[in-house]
Amino acid sequence: MTSLSPPSAPPKKHRNLAQGVVAYINDNICDGSINPGEKLPTESEIMRILGVSRTVVREAISHMQASGLVETRHGIGTFVLEPQQVQHLGIDPKTVITMRDVLSILELRISLEAEAAGLAASRRTEAQLQELRVALDTFRDCITNGRDTVASDVQFHLLIAQASGNRYFHDILSQLGTNIIPRSRLNSAKLAHDQLATYLERVTREHEDIINAIARQDPEAARAGMRIHLSNSRERLRRAQELIESGTPQ
Repeated sequence: MTSLSPPSAPPKKHRNLAQGVVAYINDNICDGSINPGEKLPTESEIMRILGVSRTVVREAISHMQASGLVETRHGIGTFVLEPQQVQHLGIDPKTVITMRDVLSILELRISLEAEAAGLAASRRTEAQLQELRVALDTFRDCITNGRDTVASDVQFHLLIAQASGNRYFHDILSQLGTNIIPRSRLNSAKLAHDQLATYLERVTREHEDIINAIARQDPEAARAGMRIHLSNSRERLRRAQELIESGTPQ
């Protein structure tokens, strides 16, 4: 396992602690202290070196997973990816720009992730189920403390894809990165005419329903829960798109 040295100078100021952890690990990758294929230090070691909480470390790792920089292997650890491992499957995330683009991605995800959730319910391990629960706890913690929820939301969906036992589900979602979360590009709460807290609470409930179905090993309920979750997002954006095209004020 790779060992990190304490920063030689005070770390740069970042908008939040997780971004500081990401920047520090990225610096170690860029200067060759951590090489592709090598295992990152444990959460406890990163906490000790940087003086941050476990929640902050997990949020940082979620950001890096969403960016395709690292991958977590169940029961083994988190590893730095080779640059060529970030493969392109005919979808360029940089082209996801307009609301129509986001809607198209959601339509793809509904069929893709509903099946992934069903497979996860059949194939998940107890360790994978626990990781999903940790991801949901991290999501809730971000809401409570006013931190950005996109990375923990991405991590939730990536873990379900991983639990499906089919790596191609995970590969496609990893390539799309934060583009799988509409609010990373659009103000989804405003489009839904909701307060942000109300909007995120609804997302939390939808995540809970999916996890509960996976925990019960109920594939049909897991598929239905994921389909409802993503279809709700699509419907909110579709209505907003119609209003924009008709010239009706939001």
